[in-house]
Amino acid sequence: MPNIYPKFTDAELKEFSLSREALPRHVGVIMDGNGRWAKKRLLPRSAGHRAGMEALRGIVRFSHSAGIEALTVYAFSTENWKRPRTEIDALFALLEEYFHKEIDELDANGVRIRIIGDEAAFSGKLRDILEAAQNRTVKNTGLCFNIALNYGSRAEIVHAVNSLIESGAKSGEVTEEMFDSSLYTSGLPELDLIIRTAGEQRLSNFLLWQAAYAEFVFTDTLFPDFSREVYADCLCEFARRTRRFGKVL
Repeated sequence: MPNIYPKFTDAELKEFSLSREALPRHVGVIMDGNGRWAKKRLLPRSAGHRAGMEALRGIVRFSHSAGIEALTVYAFSTENWKRPRTEIDALFALLEEYFHKEIDELDANGVRIRIIGDEAAFSGKLRDILEAAQNRTVKNTGLCFNIALNYGSRAEIVHAVNSLIESGAKSGEVTEEMFDSSLYTSGLPELDLIIRTAGEQRLSNFLLWQAAYAEFVFTDTLFPDFSREVYADCLCEFARRTRRFGKVL
């Protein structure tokens, strides 16, 4: 039987120094450092990606249990096609394995899976797996788990512009709301927090439009070591921030 992720009580959240009202609604994670984790251990990069997949499993569970509404992870960018073909194939094989092993559990816990990015470049087998996962969970109302695959924010913005043109939008009539509804993330809560692991401090073409008022938290932890305790520390840092949204408080 699939594991059911228990919802944290207020007391359990307090053990992580968290409170329900201070949690972000939508978290984005740039999962960085898998290769460096493997290199430090004299392992192939594929071992780092597998360890990263295990870390991701824990983060999804924690997000669900804490009551976070949406989690968006940067899994494969439009620039990642420049990596060696062997590494790309290993990543895609891991992705297929993830859905094969996790889909029952994700569905049983009410997690909704959403792929953001251009799926056209993937093999027919992988596209079928991604489509099946999305169709199976489309009516779920728990955590919205968004996986950015073949995703680049600039490409997303261009796609949104072209969609508006094709829909008949005229110059001078396009609003921020119309543009937002044409993005891959349409319908999701506003992005509150972006976490990047492994010490890097840049967005790398991730959710540029959506990040307009998001808070950034950077951690030196390599993603395979990104435990729920480290995740909770990042959420605590978010909770300590005063968000002004351009206003004087």
